[in-house]
Amino acid sequence: MTHARRTLFRTFGSLLAFAALACGDSSDGASGNGAELDAEAALIARGKHYYDNVCIACHNGNPTVDGTLGPALAGASLDVIQAKVMRGEYPEGYTPKRDTGTMPRFQYLEPELEGIAAYLASVEP
Repeated sequence: MTHARRTLFRTFGSLLAFAALACGDSSDGASGNGAELDAEAALIARGKHYYDNVCIACHNGNPTVDGTLGPALAGASLDVIQAKVMRGEYPEGYTPKRDTGTMPRFQYLEPELEGIAAYLASVEP
């Protein structure tokens, strides 16, 4: 299966899970992994939503590809995302892909950073 097709299936699956949660799907996944997987899929879908609506202004719509201003973000850790988005800096010891200093802070995204990181972790670099 091609990378594009895998990404499409992963994204579609995440969106279906998010839609099921948003519509009040009453299937009982509380017996274990089902609820955790649904919660993770919803988190990823929410993170993708914010990535698609905010981040792609500078980063590529495909997180594995460099954008016009920002580098590829696939696999970026929550620590890196928090430092850059909230404080406009990198964690100590981190070597940036691009050190242009052009990225503004997006502090209003703080509640969504975990989801964005989950989405970026779900994308194969």
